[in-house]
Amino acid sequence: MSQRGPILVVSSGDPSSVADTLSEIGMFPVIEISCAEAAHAIEQLQPAAVLVSGDAAPDFAALAAQVADIQPYVPLVVIDPTASLPKSALPFAVTDGSFERLNGRLSAALRVRSLHVTVLRRTADDPATRLKLSDTDPVTDATVLLIGRGAAYPALSVALGERMGVVGALSIEAAARHLHARDFDGIVLAEGFSPRVVDAFLTVLAEDVRFRSLPVIVTMDGLSQSYDLPNLEPVAGDPTKVASNALPLIRQHAFQSRLSRALKSIDAGGLLDPRTGLLTLEAFNRDFATAVAQTRSRGGGLSVARFSYPAGHQRAQLDGARIISRLMRQMDFGAVQGDGSIVLVFAETDLRNAHMIARRLSSVMKHTINTSRESRAEPDVTVATLLATDSANSILTRLTEQACRAAS
Repeated sequence: MSQRGPILVVSSGDPSSVADTLSEIGMFPVIEISCAEAAHAIEQLQPAAVLVSGDAAPDFAALAAQVADIQPYVPLVVIDPTASLPKSALPFAVTDGSFERLNGRLSAALRVRSLHVTVLRRTADDPATRLKLSDTDPVTDATVLLIGRGAAYPALSVALGERMGVVGALSIEAAARHLHARDFDGIVLAEGFSPRVVDAFLTVLAEDVRFRSLPVIVTMDGLSQSYDLPNLEPVAGDPTKVASNALPLIRQHAFQSRLSRALKSIDAGGLLDPRTGLLTLEAFNRDFATAVAQTRSRGGGLSVARFSYPAGHQRAQLDGARIISRLMRQMDFGAVQGDGSIVLVFAETDLRNAHMIARRLSSVMKHTINTSRESRAEPDVTVATLLATDSANSILTRLTEQACRAAS
């Protein structure tokens, strides 16, 4: 696979099997360099990716910082790391002396780079829809699905929850429901399941294109076979080690999700909020005023629902907005309001059906948003319907007043 830049392989100086493997699978150009040459080569060659042999033992912190400063995104992959790694370095464990999975891992990382190139080009070429990508750490928006029921499950929940949002599942069936209800940035499969169950679960993930690129961290030894999951990584050890090795892959996927939302916003002419996938507040106010006017002139029903969380649950509010953007009907639209609440408009819907739809969305949010800081965060839901005397402002005011009365 040809790239706009070479793939640098940093090795200890001996002939590298990594470079040979990349050449055999058709990735080029591949340039092998020593540890002493790494910093200068990265500056001069502007690589598409950097692979470091774990036994090369360069100054990982300085190397990772140099690579992280390059735009667009350049993946840094460390082969069989022997020490703790910086947060941006992707680990790759060689299993049975084979580099078979390296092709998939590197290809997946290079697709993220290509996506970043596309976003940067689109934002530069079209000033009308120009948006500024958030410069916060993508892992602050990440949510991981933790599946397990063994003794290490509580410790893993804490180790992961200190770094990102965590949704727990004690069974494969519960995990499947969560995967279909919301987006995740990674899966950590802990102990408590038989090899047959693990094999079936990983096989299903590999067969579904929605989940194939997800980072999947397996803490159990002895996977029975290879799977078409490029970001599958076996990590045995204590929960802190598992979380540390999972973090870079999850961060990369969270960055990919951020880029995908940005592209959707650009494609929509800047009308979508790249953080949530819902409308921007300005676009919502305009569309809502139009919907109210058309409903009053043509007849029919129009209802609105307000979803809000108590103060201090900003993360739950963001997750809730993303869940709504994924599950709402195509005819409906919504936005995050100035006070952080989410208002969703149900087109051609009476009050009874609006209550039913809102309850379903609330139930999904209640059972899917679950972090160490916001356990089982449940939204407050208020529903109102358009009256003959209503304007766009009056129905939103009535909705807010009802929510305030319910809260008090």
